[in-house]
Amino acid sequence: MNRIFAIGDIHGCLGRARRLIERLPIDWGRDIMVFLGDYVDRGPDPAGVVELLMELRADHPGRVICLKGNHELMFLDYLHNGDLSDTFLAFGGEKTLKSYGIAINTEGNEAAGLLPFSHIKFLSSLPVSFETRDYFLVHAGVKPGVSLDKQKEKDMLWIRREFIKSDYDWDKRIIFGHTPFDTPLLKPNKIGIDTGAVYGGRLTCIVLPDTDFIFE
Repeated sequence: MNRIFAIGDIHGCLGRARRLIERLPIDWGRDIMVFLGDYVDRGPDPAGVVELLMELRADHPGRVICLKGNHELMFLDYLHNGDLSDTFLAFGGEKTLKSYGIAINTEGNEAAGLLPFSHIKFLSSLPVSFETRDYFLVHAGVKPGVSLDKQKEKDMLWIRREFIKSDYDWDKRIIFGHTPFDTPLLKPNKIGIDTGAVYGGRLTCIVLPDTDFIFE
């Protein structure tokens, strides 16, 4: 492995994701591309983003890592249980269902429609973290005072302030998304690259180990 190209929260912004990926000077024979989760909800085309990631992963076996975000977790909860929680809808889930042609009834507690099985299989396959000698890549962050091999999935998908404010040294630099910043957050122990693309900010890719940034 030569370099890591890590991309922050896409949230259904398919056009921006395509344009950013096309600009990356990636060597598919040596480099790794890691997506930090939150592909669905809020933006215009969550289904299209999932399809794009599936294609990339199929075209470059072992070179594309797609991590799970808290929005994928909520979507999977809906797919497995069939119930529409207020949290899922309030966090942009309606955009995801509409992108798949799934209609929500007026009461908002059930939906009609099916996802392609390949998409369900993809969403169910997502790991929670990706680790190298120097970096630990994860969606939301990790709990301070806990070694990386003891972290809980709930924290890695949902943690926010406790992690961001911490100067704890995990022996590896944490690369994360989940919490949007105007510009990437650069700290000795962590780098945050969710720059709010779905809110009108930029979609960010960090290139490691050089700590270069490429924006869309």
